[in-house]
Amino acid sequence: MLARRASTMENGEDEKLIAFSPSPASPPNDELKKLLHFKVYKRRWFVLLVLCLLNCSNAMLWLTFAPVADQSARYLKVTLSDINWLSVVYMVVSIPLSLATTWMLDTVGLRATLILGSWLNMLGGVIRIMGGPPGEEFSINYWIVMLGQTLAAMAQPLIIVTPTKMAALWFPEHQRATANTMSSMANPLGILVANLVSPAVAHKSDQIPTLMLAYAVPACLACFLATVGIRSNAPPTLPSASAEFSTSEPFVQGVKLLLKNRAYLVLLLCFGSGVGVFTCFSTLLDQILCVQGYTNDFAGLCGALFIVFGIVGAALLGLYVDKTKRFTEAIKINMALSSLAGIVFSVVCLMQQQSIVVATVCSLFGFFGFSIFPVVMELSVECSYPVGEATSAGLVFVSGQILSIIYIVLLQSLATPVAESLRSTCGLAPQSWKVSMIVLAALTTLFTCVFIIAFHTRYKRLEAEEDATSGHARDNRSADPTPASINT
Repeated sequence: MLARRASTMENGEDEKLIAFSPSPASPPNDELKKLLHFKVYKRRWFVLLVLCLLNCSNAMLWLTFAPVADQSARYLKVTLSDINWLSVVYMVVSIPLSLATTWMLDTVGLRATLILGSWLNMLGGVIRIMGGPPGEEFSINYWIVMLGQTLAAMAQPLIIVTPTKMAALWFPEHQRATANTMSSMANPLGILVANLVSPAVAHKSDQIPTLMLAYAVPACLACFLATVGIRSNAPPTLPSASAEFSTSEPFVQGVKLLLKNRAYLVLLLCFGSGVGVFTCFSTLLDQILCVQGYTNDFAGLCGALFIVFGIVGAALLGLYVDKTKRFTEAIKINMALSSLAGIVFSVVCLMQQQSIVVATVCSLFGFFGFSIFPVVMELSVECSYPVGEATSAGLVFVSGQILSIIYIVLLQSLATPVAESLRSTCGLAPQSWKVSMIVLAALTTLFTCVFIIAFHTRYKRLEAEEDATSGHARDNRSADPTPASINT
């Protein structure tokens, strides 16, 4: 009789044993034996929840001001370029810290990394709402806000590169891509919240402090849950063969191996460019659309549709990849369709009174483009194994941050001032983004073509898992041809 799942109590905690036990009369089965030694714990869902909250909160802090750039500039008495730097600082700070983060995650462990990230995230959210000197009328200084943004930016690499490591340590093989998708998509969910909440709360410039206070609350909650609730780097018994038989290289050696891996370098460059494109889209959307007469609320709606459809697409793609393991094919198809949507957006965003078309294109751009992020992170591990998950995923993240800065600076330099017009809803001097959008569409198309043509790889982690579990099955068959049944 098969016992598919056995519940036990170990150290006072529910756990589920991934096991199949054939009856004494049935012959041994390698596929059943290979699952005999691995367990999954209910606690994995709590770890996933905490990581989702941290990712969501950090993204909300990142894009607090972008959807209400005009109101923020008036309240803080700075220019729109200064407001953009409140978002760009995330990329600037996270680049030098990302390498240290990948080392910390693979060497020190998941628990310490997440707790440190949660505290930096919480302090950043709280410091932003601190006022001026005592005795004066309450006001928030731009540089205090920048300090808070900087601390939150320091937390970002500690949080955003951990989904692949968390999924590998806590989730079985058939749930890894789904867990990675859920934790990774919490970041765009935070962007969605920022695009909806910021315009809804901050209609006027004097409502900016209330907005920052609202975003500090989830940061504090996530910090409390991470500090109190995450008690270990990994479960007592690992959930899969790749986790149990990990041969992750030392950090420096791992980086050297990655730099010699052609498939990984293609992925690094092409997906990094994709991250840069989507960062520009999220950061500059309000400023691009206001020139043609679209309101802040409509820009926020477009950003929200971009994220919602991206999350839906990621969920569907994650389930598909978990079942089929067709990482490369899924990513290539989605990148091609995303590039087409990006080209169309670069045209329609320059048109007036095309709200339905603009909103539709933003939705498609998110559905096909944003949805590939978690799958790419899994693919980066597959093509670079046995390099540590944090190292391979972390360098992809660094590439995205570097190209995000380059793209934002490039697009801003290509934007040209235009005369005030009756149709413009921009609070400050409007700019024409025509050349910038053409360049962005060209970059998207270029790197998509490079990826489709040049990227080819084996799935090395899956192959290693199969080899390891097959070896377990052979060892078990030699030691005990007919294992005892596991009683529930």
